[in-house]
Amino acid sequence: MVQPIKGFSKLSKEDKIDWVARNYTVKPEDTKEILQTYWHSDSELQKLHDEFIENTISNFYLPLGIAPNFLINGELYAIPMAIEESSVVAAASKAAKFWLERGGFSARVLGTEKIGQVHFIYKGDPEKLQAFISQIKPQLLKDSSEITKNMVKRGGGITDIVLVDKRDAIENYYQLHATFETRDAMGANFINSCLEQFANTMLRETENYKGFDDNERDIDVVMSILSNYVPGCLVRAEVSCPVAELEDEESMTAEAIADKIVRAVRIAQAEPYRAVTHNKGIMNGIDAVVLATGNDFRAVEAGIHAYAARGGSYSSLTNASIENGIFKFWIEIPLALGTVGGLTRLHPLVNLALKILQNPSAEDLMKITAVAGLAQNFAAMRSLVTTGIQQGHMKMHLLNILNQMGANDDEKKTLVHYFREHSATHGAVMEALQKLRQD
Repeated sequence: MVQPIKGFSKLSKEDKIDWVARNYTVKPEDTKEILQTYWHSDSELQKLHDEFIENTISNFYLPLGIAPNFLINGELYAIPMAIEESSVVAAASKAAKFWLERGGFSARVLGTEKIGQVHFIYKGDPEKLQAFISQIKPQLLKDSSEITKNMVKRGGGITDIVLVDKRDAIENYYQLHATFETRDAMGANFINSCLEQFANTMLRETENYKGFDDNERDIDVVMSILSNYVPGCLVRAEVSCPVAELEDEESMTAEAIADKIVRAVRIAQAEPYRAVTHNKGIMNGIDAVVLATGNDFRAVEAGIHAYAARGGSYSSLTNASIENGIFKFWIEIPLALGTVGGLTRLHPLVNLALKILQNPSAEDLMKITAVAGLAQNFAAMRSLVTTGIQQGHMKMHLLNILNQMGANDDEKKTLVHYFREHSATHGAVMEALQKLRQD
């Protein structure tokens, strides 16, 4: 039975690896070999990676791909995507090529407002609390000026602070609801520092506020934290073309394809079970760009999914319509992204990904990322309503299957050629490989 360990963080990396391998794996030497294969010992790059997080024992790699030919607002982009799932980069590239010949994507930022809150309990008169917050608002801004001065120089800062009464949800519960502009930074540390200063100022000022009775000075701050739900930090991306330009797909007319895509999107708007998978496909594109550019994909995911449920039921993030013979497909999502700070200058591949994107501003990156999600969804919708999703996905997944079966390079080459004309199910690949080996 494995015993708890004290001081694990103080062990050398070799000792950490040895302890994990001996105590938690069946073949310790194989474990060590795998971990050390992905660890660049004694290099400056490894030292940098080791300082990103705690208790590192190796590096975990994801493929970095490029989806070319994205025409966005008249500019041509090659979009870096970090993802492990087969067919995502191929689908994005295919959609990019399709719309390149039809005017490309248009995208615009609708807002960049970010949010943070001080959550607290107050048991006194609500009108007195409102008067108190109104009075100390200038002091809240003044006390945080040292934190905000550099952000203000860049055109950002605190845009507003308001009191929100939430007693209908929890007894005696209120918020200081603050909004921020963080320019090209994601701004999490900046926002949290401001909020903690707000809480300190509020507690200090209660001691001298004459409008409170003694029993009303006892304000209990529960927490001060930014929100990853940013409905005021919105970006919209869209494509459109005459229905006739959607082209025939085998026996389907362009009109039938357009109608089915619109219906498929409406189903995702009405049915949460479908909407979750629909939006997961969108996030394949979005997360891949967010990861490649060193942004927080967990925060992005949480905020976007909350936005998808803003109407009270989880629904599609994309929309589609046909009006006067024009097919239109669009997405509107909250995206709080940054191109400075965090890993953007520390991680060499993140730095390179941003260079490939021509060193975008945060707003430019919002547009690019939204377009990647829209392209991914268009590719999925078109496949779903025509040939089905599995045909293309399984062919892209073919090499993974062959690698699992231990196929050599010659076998892979032969079977990749074979499955260009045949359905690549797991069973069919296994049977074809066995037959090839027998022959």
